[in-house]
Parts: sequence; structure tokens; C-alpha cells
Amino acid sequence: MVEDVVAGESGSSPPLRVAHLIHSLAPGGAESVLVELACAAPAAGLALTVIALSPASRSTHADALRARGVPVVELDLPRWDPRAVPQAIAALRAFAPHVVHTHLKHADIVGGVAGRVLGVPVVSTLHVVEDAPVGTLGRFKRSAGLAVRRRAAARTIALSSAQHRWYQELTGSADRVVVLPNGVADPGVPDPAERDRIRAELGLRDGRPLVVTASLMRPEKGHRLLLDAVAQLPADTCPLVALAGDGELRGDLEARVAADPALRERVAFLGYRDDVPRLLGAADLVLHPSLADALPTTLMQALAVGVPVLATDVGGIPDIVGTDAGVLVPPEPSALATALTRLLADDAARDRLGSAGRARFLDRFEAVAWAGRLRGLYETVLADAGRPSAG
Repeated sequence: MVEDVVAGESGSSPPLRVAHLIHSLAPGGAESVLVELACAAPAAGLALTVIALSPASRSTHADALRARGVPVVELDLPRWDPRAVPQAIAALRAFAPHVVHTHLKHADIVGGVAGRVLGVPVVSTLHVVEDAPVGTLGRFKRSAGLAVRRRAAARTIALSSAQHRWYQELTGSADRVVVLPNGVADPGVPDPAERDRIRAELGLRDGRPLVVTASLMRPEKGHRLLLDAVAQLPADTCPLVALAGDGELRGDLEARVAADPALRERVAFLGYRDDVPRLLGAADLVLHPSLADALPTTLMQALAVGVPVLATDVGGIPDIVGTDAGVLVPPEPSALATALTRLLADDAARDRLGSAGRARFLDRFEAVAWAGRLRGLYETVLADAGRPSAG
């Protein structure tokens, strides 16, 4: 059953305390979602704490959460350490949450068990659409995660209709599953002077188009597909394709670009950026070539700043872009190259798509409204359990 989720009423009632469990706060989409929620939570009457089961070597997300007044507990344990459950129970007792909300498989298991022990309702978010696991250990981890979620989670959140379908096919049931997309903070329409400054920082001049891709450099994010497409662009189509992000494939991607003069002329590696909305706001087009994606935050941010999107038609991407905020193509180099060439040559189309995207963001993905819908879900879960929602 797919439930409709409506915003809860925060009013002047005491905040609803929610403990979020996640494996770590290393750079990543699920981790950045918590930062977005932290910004919007007070307006929705939510008080958050975040428990990370393992430390992150570069934890700008932890710093951002603390800067927003969210307590962060890092347990400093390796993945799948059996001490995680008792330590999570102790951390949860100290915060006394009304609801435990888990993110990603490791935290689903640890948080699900801890919530059951403490008698606290658990909500789990599906952040990925997984391929079939490989090997005995992979199959065991998936089975364990599904079993704990089935027994412990009062509700499971699917981020898109595609993810909901995948989960139903995987488990044979959609019981207690709701479709509730994430949101992002509204950065407002980009300031033209700021846009010019960023473009100058990137060495752009004479009206050269800027195309931005912002994601971790992992196989499923489609950077190899992107380079294949850029290599097929006509000689007179020469945007700067700026790749923001880091990850396991970066060295291979840089080597390929260095070896190809046509790619060297068009592709730049920006590394990890903590100002992605600012960067997207300077772009003429946001390109997202994923091979699989549940609900990419970057595309919601692109809509928020009114920049058109060119993306692959996979996973939850159509739920973000719809039919009027961008162009969706199959994950094929020729399709991507053709659409990129056409959009860069059509200023009016980009303006139209960007305006529609901004309107779509305000209607569907603005963070305060999203936090209100989450509160509504938490209140439903607490009512089902016969527990008070605040106090």
C-alpha cells in the first residue's frame, strides 16, 4: 500500500525529537540529505540528533550539522562491528527520541534492532536501488537488512515511484511503504554578479557555455558515459563541462581526458565542492548521466536555481524532472551528445525549462515543506503505536 503523506502541524507544541542513524557522514547523497533536513527541521517542529556508526576522514557534513545546532555522535566503529547495537542503544537513550529514522543498510540493521529494544518506532529511508548482491556475504547482508526492516520499521520511505516499484518487486509487498521525496533548501534565484564571478573563476569568457555535473565519481554515476558523449560533440560545440566531485573513478577519468585532445579542451575536474548550489547557479545546463539513481539531490538543486537539466531517464530522475523542467534521454552516448548539442544551441528552450524547473521545485521539493511532510509521517507512526508525539 502506498500512503499519502501530508504535512504535520508543528504549531507551538514541543519539538518532536528524531534520531537519525547513518553509517557515516562522509561525502554522499544520503549524508547531504541530513544537512538539508537540519536547515528545515526547526520550522517543522523537529529536533534532530544524528548518530554516525563510523567516523569519516573528511566530515564536512558533521561540521555543517553541528553549525546548525544538531548534536552529532560518531561511534568510531568499523562497519558491521557488533558493538554498534549496544553503543547505538546508549546514544539513543541519552537523546530519548520519539522516532528513530535510519538511512542505508548498516544503519537500518543497527537502528532497527536498537529501536525494537527501546520500544521506539522506526522509520527507514531507501536511498538506493540496488543490483542483485554478489557472493554469500552480499546476499546475507541484503537478507538481514530486509528482515530487520520488515520487523522493525513502522514505515519505509521510497524516494520515487521507480524505487517503490523496485522495492515491491524485491520484497513481494508494498505494505507500510510510502513515497516521500527528499527536499532541499531554497537558495533563491542566482545573483547575476555572483554567476559572473564563478564563471570567471572557471576561466570562462566570450559567452562559452558552462555545463556542470556534480556527483560522486562512482561507476553508476555515468561519468564514462558522459565522456563518451562529449567526445561525440561537433567540433563547433565547445562547452566547458565542469565535473564537481571526487571518488574511486577520478584517476581513471582524468587519465582518459588527458589522453584525448578533444576532451582536454572541454572537460575540467573541480574536485569536491561544498558550494554546489552556487556552482549550479552559474551553469547554462546541468548534466546528470547516471546509470542508476534513486533521487539525486543535485537535480533538485538545479531546479531550485532555475537551471535546465539534461539527464538520463533512469531510476527516480523522471520524478524530479517531469516533462517540463529538462530533457531526459536513454543512457547512450549518441542520445546524450545530440540532446546536449541541441540544448546548448537553444537559449529560449533553456530559459523555458529553467523557469519551469524553478516552479516545480517550489511545488514539490522545497525543504521546509518536505520537513513538514516528514513530521506528518512521524505523527502517523506515533499515533499507530499509541504514543504521544511530543513532550
